[in-house]
Amino acid sequence: MITYALYFSIGCFALALLFNLYRVVRAPGVTDRVLALDTMAVDAIALLVLFGIWEGTAIFFEASILYAMTGFVATVAYGKFLLRGDIIE
Repeated sequence: MITYALYFSIGCFALALLFNLYRVVRAPGVTDRVLALDTMAVDAIALLVLFGIWEGTAIFFEASILYAMTGFVATVAYGKFLLRGDIIE
C-alpha cells in the first residue's frame, strides 16, 4: 500500500514542479517568478524525501536538508537584491 502512496505523491510533486516551471516562464512579474522558484525548491525537497523513503536510505534526507538551506538562502538573497539592488552592503 505504501508503494502506491509513494507513486501517487511522487507524481503529484512532479506535476507541481511542471506547473511551477510554467509559472517561472510565464509569470507577469519578477516577484511571481521568485515565488515560483521557491515553490520549486520546496517541491524538490519533497521529492528528495520521497525518494529517500522509497530507497530506504538516509542520504536523500541529508541532501534534502542541504537543499533546503541553500534554497532558503537563495530566496532571501534574491529578494534582498530585488528590494535594494545589491546583496552585500
